Amino acid sequence: MDFLAAHWSLVLLIGLALVFDFINGFHDAANSIATVVSTRVLSPRWAVAWAAFFNFIAFLFFGLHVAGTIGKGIVDIGVIDSRVIFATLIGACSWDLLTWWWGLPTSSSHALMGGLLGGHFHIPFWVVLACQGAIALGTMCGGWRIVKTMGQKVSKLRPVDGFCAETGAAVTLFFASTFGIPVSTTHTITGGIMGVGALRRLTAVRWGVAGDIVWAWVLTIPASAAVSAGTYWLVAR
Repeated sequence: MDFLAAHWSLVLLIGLALVFDFINGFHDAANSIATVVSTRVLSPRWAVAWAAFFNFIAFLFFGLHVAGTIGKGIVDIGVIDSRVIFATLIGACSWDLLTWWWGLPTSSSHALMGGLLGGHFHIPFWVVLACQGAIALGTMCGGWRIVKTMGQKVSKLRPVDGFCAETGAAVTLFFASTFGIPVSTTHTITGGIMGVGALRRLTAVRWGVAGDIVWAWVLTIPASAAVSAGTYWLVAR
């Protein structure tokens, strides 16, 4: 009986992890396509296809450095069990879905599950492929509410503005990933869009929308932590 319970618990956690990765790709599709779609450099179909492809192969170039940082430098391995992982994923999924409904870009790191597992034992290659595949599939579905917010509501972008914002974000993410520093792709590209708009003129940025985004950033950790804590309290009783 204990073996069967452990087996189904593992199946549930794997399924929930893949759901999180799908939501992650769905939620964060705007990071890579908002500027090129809003400036009409690429059609939505081609932009999503390219984003999904590069999301899938990215780990081949950057590895799991960020996951290692989270797993070995932040999380206390001694407290991690199936209940902690379950509660963590529920909290992350809930906040991602809520902010998607609001159309607000927030951080959902696909290093979450890999980070929790990475400090405990070696991550099998099939697990990485499954997670990356779920992220790519989520990207293909696209979070168009957030694309609209980032591409049109923060600041009206020209092609050159989109190029500058994406380049700044890409350089930041390259160095952060290389050194295993966990940063948000959403924060970097949204910050890039704000910076480009403000450089043209301060009034080019819709600061009301920008303020809503900043509040969503600030609330991301405490809100998802609160949901996770509540979930853990329920399952641990």
